[in-house]
Amino acid sequence: MLLKQPLQHVFVQISETLSQLSDAEYTRPSSILSAATIGQHVRHIIELFQCLEMGYEAGIINYEKRKRDHRIETDKVLATELLKNIFRQLDKPDKEIIMQAEDYCETAGVINIPSNYYREIAYNLEHTIHHMALIRVGINEVSQVELPAEFGVAYSTIKFRQQCAQ
Repeated sequence: MLLKQPLQHVFVQISETLSQLSDAEYTRPSSILSAATIGQHVRHIIELFQCLEMGYEAGIINYEKRKRDHRIETDKVLATELLKNIFRQLDKPDKEIIMQAEDYCETAGVINIPSNYYREIAYNLEHTIHHMALIRVGINEVSQVELPAEFGVAYSTIKFRQQCAQ
């Protein structure tokens, strides 16, 4: 799968960052992030990938109905292990998937949006990078951990900056 290398890159960045944070830093509410914790953002990243994996066989995913496991937001070791498990499960063939949404419009009920596995992997990758940017903000508030310059920066932004530097 073409997206496996960038996914590995961001998962390694997250895992290495978690290993540098104390448990207190991982679970400390950030005032800048509306009292959310780094752990809550990591949980959210993991659970969207888990939701995609759980719905793959049936071909139906509903991110809004994902299981919320609060242990992930307090246990860095568990979070790191789950990232490794997700990465190992990514090598599935592309297939059509229905992404269900129901919280966008109260009167519409459930909306079925045609998609496919690779498109959802790409969405989750971009979503992960977005949350990494938020994690960066939280880390700057609650910790002294040094992050790589590209942590939480979209690949298109990195590429654009490289072109501008030339």
